[in-house]
Amino acid sequence: MIATASAAAASVKMGEPAPPFELTLIDGSKVRSVDLHGQVVVLNFWATWCGPCKAELPLLDSYYRIRKDNGLRVFAVATEDSLPAFKLKPLFAAMTIPSARRIKGPFAVMGALPTNYIIDRAGVVRYAKAGAFDLNELNTLLVPLLREPAP
Repeated sequence: MIATASAAAASVKMGEPAPPFELTLIDGSKVRSVDLHGQVVVLNFWATWCGPCKAELPLLDSYYRIRKDNGLRVFAVATEDSLPAFKLKPLFAAMTIPSARRIKGPFAVMGALPTNYIIDRAGVVRYAKAGAFDLNELNTLLVPLLREPAP
């Protein structure tokens, strides 16, 4: 289940290796952090009732479609107060971003939604903050990381 924000703040620190995590995707499959090594990973925590999240998800989806061949992975993690997984399936059937219904590990919402984490190719947390991305921020944060060679 999703850890508390205080536990997340204590164990997920920018500039340090990302703690291990496991995502359970909407289709029931699992993705472990170790499987993502060498990729740039965005963990996006969102909720169906969150206005900024609704604006950010299509942007993240478009960005992912353009950059996934460069080693970008984006996961949308629905918070527990969102709609049930079966009601989210139609939304994510239309999107390219994999949706997670659960995350095991210390990653959590940091006081507000959306909350985003960026993990670089070496597995280091490079961004951890609440607030929606805009296109300029995505380019500023992700393009340099995507240009780094995989370790």
